[in-house]
Parts: sequence; C-alpha cells; structure tokens
Amino acid sequence: MTVQTARAPRSARRLQTVITRQPELVEAAQRLRYDVFSKEYDSDLGSCTPGLDADQFDEWCDHLIVTDENTGHLVATTRILHRSSADQAGGFYSEGEFHLDNLYQLPGTVAELGRTCVHPDYRNGATISLLWASVAEYLVSHQVDYLIGCASIGMSDGGLKAWRIARYLQQEYLADDSCRVTPKRELPHLTHPINEDRPVEPPALIKAYMRLGARVCGEPCWDPDFRCADLLVMLEVNSLADRYSRHFMRKAKA
Repeated sequence: MTVQTARAPRSARRLQTVITRQPELVEAAQRLRYDVFSKEYDSDLGSCTPGLDADQFDEWCDHLIVTDENTGHLVATTRILHRSSADQAGGFYSEGEFHLDNLYQLPGTVAELGRTCVHPDYRNGATISLLWASVAEYLVSHQVDYLIGCASIGMSDGGLKAWRIARYLQQEYLADDSCRVTPKRELPHLTHPINEDRPVEPPALIKAYMRLGARVCGEPCWDPDFRCADLLVMLEVNSLADRYSRHFMRKAKA
C-alpha cells in the first residue's frame, strides 16, 4: 500500500491517496463510481449489487483512491490493470471496445488506467495533480512503459459534442500509425456537418491526459452501457517523466 498526502487550497482540505486492493476500500471506490457515472452519463450499470459500479476486472486491478482526511470521504478514484494481471482478468477492459493488436506489439510493458472519476466538489488542480502523482509513482515502481485507457465523452446532446471533441483531439494529438486502434462499435455519425471552427472544451480528465503527453489512438467507440463515446488514449511513461519530472516523478524515483 502506498500513501501520499497533500494540502488542497480550498477550505484547508487535506487529501490522502492510497493504492490498494482491500475489499472495503474497493467497495467505497465502486460506490463513488456508481454515483458519478449514473448521474453524469445516465449509465446503465449492470452490477449485481445496487449502488455499486463493479465488474470482473476490479479484483485484478490496483485501486488508487483519494480521500479527504477532514471528512473521511472518498473523493476520487481510478484503477490500474497491469499486463501481468490482464490475462487472468480476461484481457484489458478496452479490448471490449477496440482492437488492440498494434499495442500488443509495443516493445515494453503495458498497463491500463480505467474507471477514473472525481467527485464534483473536488474537481480542481490539487485533486487531479495528486491523483496523477500516485499514478506516476505506480508506473515507475511497476516498470510500466505504456499506459492506455478509455477516455469518455458524454452523449446527452446526441453526439455533437463528442464528435467535435474527438475531431479536435485527432487533429492535435493523434498517435503514430503503429499505435492506432479501431473501434468494435463505431460511434454513430451525425446527419449534418460538424462546425470545426467553433471552440471545443474537452472534459477535465481528458485535458489532463493531453497535458501529460498522451495521444489519441484513432476513432471513437460507442459505449452503450455508459451511453458515451470512448477514445483510446496512450501515454508513454518516458514522455511523462521528461515533461513532468518536477511535479510527479521525483518522489517516485527516489
């Protein structure tokens, strides 16, 4: 178990991160995931337990959770599935949405980040920075070379926003051909052209991915359970270390 603490600027919040597989902490993360995903995506979460977002991958993942020490509330979470555990889990979660043949040819170890969510009251730079600092420490300590994950965009407007964001990200952050993937369920195309001159605002977590040096690996996939568009993004850990060593990697390498 790894623990880090940091002070957030709002109301003297004190945040703590833990990487764990403890069942009671994993369940708390599943409850936060359910609350966020069901409200924001109107998701059809197929968990057998009411109020939990749980699937077959959870038991094979390392779960990173952020809690507010002042209240004891869990305020953010993500999970990491290492390549060494992916076979036992039946593959990566993203294999249900994309053909990953090219990524399996990469010269190094791949891990998958998923189910990332932050409580609406804690969506600020302090929380996301602390989350990523713990992820970075994990990547270094577990010798991960490539981090992949599905970045989600809501479809409440019928898909216009999702297509505009996807096109913007593909223009600015598209991965090389050797890292491209193809969706197993294509996102339904719009019946009218997209106005690409209008400014777009990607979700905060996707912007964080891009700032860290991530690349989009191709076309979006339609996720009917979460009623959202998913983009497969990939981050080279060496690029993360070069670009953000002062912020995230110094303690991890110590």
